[in-house]
Amino acid sequence: MDVLLAARERTAALTGCVPDPELTAQHSPLMSPLVWDLAHIGNQEELWLLRAVGGHAALRPELDSVYDAFEHPRAERPALPLLPPDEARRYVADVRGRALDVLDRAPVDGGGPLVRAAFAFGMIAQHEQQHDETMLITHQLRTGPPALTAPDPPPAPPDASALPVEVLVEGGPFTMGTSAEPWALDNERPAHERVVAPFFIDTLPVSNRAYLHFVEDGGYRDPRWWHPEGWAQVRRHGLGAPLFWRRDGGAPGGWLRRRFGVVEPVPPDEPVLHVGWYEAAAYAAWAGRRLPTEAEWEKAARHDPASGRSRRYPWGDEDPTPEHANLGQRHLRPAPVGAYPRGASPLGVRQLIGDVWEWTASDFLPYPGFRAFPYREYSEVFFGSAYKVLRGGSFGVDPVACRGTFRNWDLPVRRQILAGFRTARDPEPS
Repeated sequence: MDVLLAARERTAALTGCVPDPELTAQHSPLMSPLVWDLAHIGNQEELWLLRAVGGHAALRPELDSVYDAFEHPRAERPALPLLPPDEARRYVADVRGRALDVLDRAPVDGGGPLVRAAFAFGMIAQHEQQHDETMLITHQLRTGPPALTAPDPPPAPPDASALPVEVLVEGGPFTMGTSAEPWALDNERPAHERVVAPFFIDTLPVSNRAYLHFVEDGGYRDPRWWHPEGWAQVRRHGLGAPLFWRRDGGAPGGWLRRRFGVVEPVPPDEPVLHVGWYEAAAYAAWAGRRLPTEAEWEKAARHDPASGRSRRYPWGDEDPTPEHANLGQRHLRPAPVGAYPRGASPLGVRQLIGDVWEWTASDFLPYPGFRAFPYREYSEVFFGSAYKVLRGGSFGVDPVACRGTFRNWDLPVRRQILAGFRTARDPEPS
């Protein structure tokens, strides 16, 4: 299956570009050693494709506990008896060879829900790509010379500067979630009607230039804009700008950032990146706006006012191409705001898919009729007010793990993830 092979090619690139000591090192307590992610990918593939689908006996049952993401927090994983890099590579290669044999024999038009439409294989491809994005974030956190390279994304077209600042999304019902997408994960299901009031949403993600106005206006020094827990984080850690930024009076714009080992001036026209939910919400309050709810974000991204139906993507139902969105680590940075006009929604909202994950105002909660599948630990254990929803995907997300219904979630303090945001507002009272 092409999606499995593409995921493994990316995994090999992310783990093969640094020497083995860097694979076993923990570059941040927020992240696992790269070699843990590598073997975890193989262990999950063994659990679901070899054992659950293929009926095979366990190859390495002693690894199940070591690579259980719920049993061991990331900060503790370096102390586990991890497979050394060469052994990890052999293990994942052995599992993959056997998994492809299972795929050759597995029914895709019958059988149980794990094999119907090759769901388990799609789930594992998505899982590996999600860990590839995690490893990409680890590469951003590591110090030392650059290990990754990629061409720059396309520039914004000439019309970008003339786009309206915001668009009105009419109120009313729309279909949220999906019951038809064959590889949709449990938290995206089922499709259901949701009603939202009319709202305005930014045509473009918030840019570095716009966010810098907040920084220079003392946004990080004024508690008025902050959730109390966010303000406590600002004071506790001395926050004053997005993660990886530092002030430098000699740089254009006065700020530098570190990006995958390269120190460069902060590009004013890129979407702001590496901000947590508290920062996004504080900026929105400072600007007299707010973050969109998850339902508002999805209606802006999927609802077609002309037909009344919800599309798979903002541009329609066809799979993403490089002309639609910045996905799949083709580039190591977001594209300038206003890029990818072919990926715009029916109302002209751009970059809803790719470039940066977008924080929403919403807690991560189940949809009406939710059923955990194939295991509770994928979604259900995270439901509640502790996690905020992100939508849309980043430049580090592969298309197989990104669609208009895909839901990501994280703690509001998280800043190392590839996240930015756009804002919304209610219409003025008539």
